[in-house]
Amino acid sequence: MRLYSIFSFFLLFMYCANAQHNPLVVNDSLGQERWVESQYNAMSLDEKLGQLFMVSVASSQDKASIANIKTLIREEHIGGVIFSTGGPIRQAKITNSFQSLSKIPLLVGMDAEWGLAMRLDSTYAFPWNMTLGAIKDNSIVEKVGKQIGLHAKRLGVHINFAPDIDINTNPLNPIIGNRSFGEDRENVANKGIAFMKGMESAGVLSSGKHFPGHGDTATDSHKALPLIPFTRQRLDSLELYPYRRLIQEGLSSVMVAHLNVPAMEIQEDLPSSISEQIISGILKEQMGFEGLVFTDALNMKGVSTRGKDGDVELAAFLAGNDILLMPTAVTKAKEKLQEAYESGRISEERLANSVKKILLAKYKVGLNKYKPIPVDNLYEDLNGLENDLIYEEAIENAITVVKNKFYLLGIKKLENKKIAYVKFGDADSKPFLDELNKYAKVTQVNGKDLATLKEKLKDYNLVIIGHHKSNESPWKAYKFTKQELQWLQGIASERSSNLVLAVFTKPYALKDITSFNSIDGVVVAYQNSVLAQQKTAQLIFGAISAKGVLPVSSHADFPVNTSVNLSSLKRLGYSIPERVGLSSGKLAEVDRLVHNGLDSLMFPGAQVLVARKGKVVYNKGFGKPTYASTDSITTDHIYDLASLTKILATLPMLMKMEETGKIALNDTFQDLLPEYSDTAIKNVTVLKALSHYGRLPAWIAFYVSTLDEKRKPSSEFYRNKPTPGFSIKVTDNLYLTDAYKDSIYNRIGRQDLKSNRYRYSDVTYYVMKKYIEDTYKTRLDKLADDFLYKPLGAMDTSYNPLEKFPKNRIVPTEVDKYYRYQTVQGYVHDMGAAMQGGVGGHAGLFSNANDVAKIMQMYLQGGEYGGTRFLDARTIKKFNTCYFCDKNVRRGVGFDKPQLKESGPTCGCVSRKSFGHSGFTGTFTWADPEEEIVYVFLSNRTYPSSSNTLLVKSALRTRIQQAIYDAIIN
Repeated sequence: MRLYSIFSFFLLFMYCANAQHNPLVVNDSLGQERWVESQYNAMSLDEKLGQLFMVSVASSQDKASIANIKTLIREEHIGGVIFSTGGPIRQAKITNSFQSLSKIPLLVGMDAEWGLAMRLDSTYAFPWNMTLGAIKDNSIVEKVGKQIGLHAKRLGVHINFAPDIDINTNPLNPIIGNRSFGEDRENVANKGIAFMKGMESAGVLSSGKHFPGHGDTATDSHKALPLIPFTRQRLDSLELYPYRRLIQEGLSSVMVAHLNVPAMEIQEDLPSSISEQIISGILKEQMGFEGLVFTDALNMKGVSTRGKDGDVELAAFLAGNDILLMPTAVTKAKEKLQEAYESGRISEERLANSVKKILLAKYKVGLNKYKPIPVDNLYEDLNGLENDLIYEEAIENAITVVKNKFYLLGIKKLENKKIAYVKFGDADSKPFLDELNKYAKVTQVNGKDLATLKEKLKDYNLVIIGHHKSNESPWKAYKFTKQELQWLQGIASERSSNLVLAVFTKPYALKDITSFNSIDGVVVAYQNSVLAQQKTAQLIFGAISAKGVLPVSSHADFPVNTSVNLSSLKRLGYSIPERVGLSSGKLAEVDRLVHNGLDSLMFPGAQVLVARKGKVVYNKGFGKPTYASTDSITTDHIYDLASLTKILATLPMLMKMEETGKIALNDTFQDLLPEYSDTAIKNVTVLKALSHYGRLPAWIAFYVSTLDEKRKPSSEFYRNKPTPGFSIKVTDNLYLTDAYKDSIYNRIGRQDLKSNRYRYSDVTYYVMKKYIEDTYKTRLDKLADDFLYKPLGAMDTSYNPLEKFPKNRIVPTEVDKYYRYQTVQGYVHDMGAAMQGGVGGHAGLFSNANDVAKIMQMYLQGGEYGGTRFLDARTIKKFNTCYFCDKNVRRGVGFDKPQLKESGPTCGCVSRKSFGHSGFTGTFTWADPEEEIVYVFLSNRTYPSSSNTLLVKSALRTRIQQAIYDAIIN
């Protein structure tokens, strides 16, 4: 008997070794052979039969149920378990306890098609197969497979019953659907191979399912036996195609479904899972598969009604299955198998074939050197940052545009858009709306009926409808309601606006829409996860490109493989640091530094933003608007930018004027303002003035001369309400005489030139503001808004913010005890700008970090942003040049530049091409073309008093900049 056993194993092993794509033999084939042989020969018949069973268990089960499994391990010598619901730590502990009882280590399996979260809480859910099927780049699918494999391996799972390679040609399929890669056989095969290779590379066995193909049926085999009524030719060319491809590439195992396939099995209504013709004849002999063959769960109605007390299990083994998955009665089944063995129905060769394949698989996954699962840090290991990186890349590549009439997507010309959002579906939509509002003002519009909704939508020229359905599982409802379908057509019929439909569920939802004629843009996001919603919003506005391909036919207008590719419009996207070569762990130093600033009373609150390679990866609010406030700073709060106004308002206007010949760098002040032709400053050039090398005074305290002997605003110059001749609003209840505007410029004209050295000066920007406004006959605030902020989508950037925003969004800058004698909130802090009605060339602009980053990113991209060219790249280069470095003047034309010596405005770690500016109120922004980094720091360090210089003395802003550069990985 022993000689026969050795010989039969030798034949099996030699066949496996010589097979071109044998999935179970490892490189150490001799060692594997010795281990398998020794284990098999040491087993009794009862133990050999036990190896054929993989029993269901759940870590969520009670102690009695777990105890029953332990009894099966001890007494029935089962070969494996398949885990269902529960949690990872509980499962790890149970697995360790099970393994300690088993003479031969158990083969542990799970259904984890989209990750452990398919079954377990506290674990990560990756995209469903339908989502992955939309991705062109198969290497991304391989990454997903590998990560899922790593999770399984960490949890002590040796085989993941994935990938599902059913070809879903039936939209009404109740059990497959989103679990399929799609309906195109090549795509399903290619995605299945990629997923399989990724998972196998992590040391976890793969399993193609549900053989011979569960994709074209409207019946759930959990509940009944589905009929697959197609010809053998059709089955060979379609359903079996992915299996042939994956078998050639090394598929470890196949799971056989419970299906009625008359073209493959002559016995009427015989499930494929117990069909010898299908398993032994087609799968093994005709297709040459030598890996493990699993039944689908034997407790499913599609097969469980075929017998009792082990009849089904016996039939399944006789048909050619190796492992009997989730049997209904292990003890009874073993008895039936033993009887069949002893009667000769099951030969020793047949039993050895299956048991030794199981042992080959156990050796392959390392069970010959079994070690218990380490429980420490298990949760952290399963929920690491790498998951988010892979998920984000997959979603970005999956989202599919199937219609883009009028080239509406990505949305351009934001200055002309008034955008409404209408929610369909019963799932969360907040991440989508929040992300849309990072690009433009998007208002959610609701209505109790269609008439009300249409009336409200008349005020908008672009409507975005989001159809949000549950992301909990791929089997959840996905269809539009009848009312939603009616409302969709009603809204679409209003041709006063464009309409974009974003579908956050399976693409089959589109089938019920009667006509897309009046729907201009259609985006399929496949899932309603937070990231899918955020990335869809980014795609709609052109921050990311559209690459996805429809994996199924979702409508007559949108057949399989429909795809509209969109290029990025170079708008800022939003991501995580590692996507752009920064370390999240090292960026945590920024948090520590800012909290240190708060604790040291450098400022009450702050915003910090970091963007790299076109993506914002860090944007946080810290502290409070004031020390006494109960509110926390958010990224929506608006700060007084102080001197950042120079490069974010005045400078872009000047650069545009230089391009159009309205100003030149060698123009003098008398060229710009002829009234200065008889003054000492007449020959100061634009170049020298903007480089702070024009011999001008640092600043002029205009307000001081308007105070009375008590140092209060004089009644000669001010009124407490607007009256004829007193219309310049300085702050609440304080209006300056209109005549003072001329006084400001007259006083500038009376200035003497200072010594010929670098001297930072605000005075230049008074002159530039006047020239700009005189040239265009329009105020600077409106010019900047029309030219830059509106088209850019910088909707939170404005002079005089109280005219647009609620006061509680605006952070106060000071309790003024020297001029205005009130808390300055919503009015510009700078006194000179306040005396110009809040609109200065040097100060007056308010914004948040996100909007500042948009403008700086536009500069970084050579003047282009959101599909619009605001400035020529050569112009930005011209202004971002240090012309007087040889004179120890570091500045560019308007832009601040890195220090020439040891100390200066930056950390000293930035490139010479970098540029930026700082502001008196505690603001700072810097952009570096070489590292593609934008950094924004906004605070109100001047609150409650501008005499607080701790922020400046501490160099905190540049220490944060250093931390950002220290976080660079690549």
